[in-house]
Amino acid sequence: MATILVIDDERMIGDLLRSVLSAHSHEVLTATSGREGLEIFRNRKPRFTLLDLNMPGMDGIEVLQAIRKINADAPVIVLTGEGTDALEIRARGLGVTDFLRKGLPLEILIAAVNRDIQQWVKMTEAPSTAVALESAPSPSPEAASILVVDDEPQIRSMLSQFLTMRGYRVRVAQDGPTALAMVTEELPNFVILDMYMPGMNGLELLRRIRTKKYAGGVLGLTGCQDEKLLQGVLDLGAVDVMSKPVDLEKVELAVQLGCLLAAP
Repeated sequence: MATILVIDDERMIGDLLRSVLSAHSHEVLTATSGREGLEIFRNRKPRFTLLDLNMPGMDGIEVLQAIRKINADAPVIVLTGEGTDALEIRARGLGVTDFLRKGLPLEILIAAVNRDIQQWVKMTEAPSTAVALESAPSPSPEAASILVVDDEPQIRSMLSQFLTMRGYRVRVAQDGPTALAMVTEELPNFVILDMYMPGMNGLELLRRIRTKKYAGGVLGLTGCQDEKLLQGVLDLGAVDVMSKPVDLEKVELAVQLGCLLAAP
């Protein structure tokens, strides 16, 4: 088991990496700012650090420079959504293990992180104690079915990855018409629904889903506040409405509650 520190101001990234890596017996610490991450690094001395470069306040390069003063050889993987060649050269000059761009499909990003950690574990531990980081097993056919509807690819990918690892069967839709077709094909046990999508917003989509005999739970996701819209979703039986970026553990609690309430 290794102690891994994730420093990223996007809470969902930290939650997802914690879920993936904790499932393989690693202790995962998370920080949502550079200063918080550096303080954890000083106090806990993690064996591996995953570091976002683009953060407000103290950015990743500053954090990396400070880490190098504490431990010149500490393994660090850079994660960035806006990486440039110049930024990559600076990071590699500071001895990072890898430089990964968040624009990659989430499955590829997670696989790359897993690969780098596995290689490092093999180099630093005896083979008998190395922990293989494999994909989570596929959920069983009888697992609860979750439909995720969101026009943001990263949100869809994160929620799908996280809930699949928790044992749910997950389908995703990028807009209202696609979601309606999926509901017609198979009624889900729970729906996670973005409130603001082009063409058909979440409230209109939920109204149409309800006409298709869907009586299950719903979780609304929102990037801004429109009290009339949000109240309309709650009036149609939503379990909760959460602001983005969402806490993945709270999402799972909402899913569990919704599935429990909908159970016969």
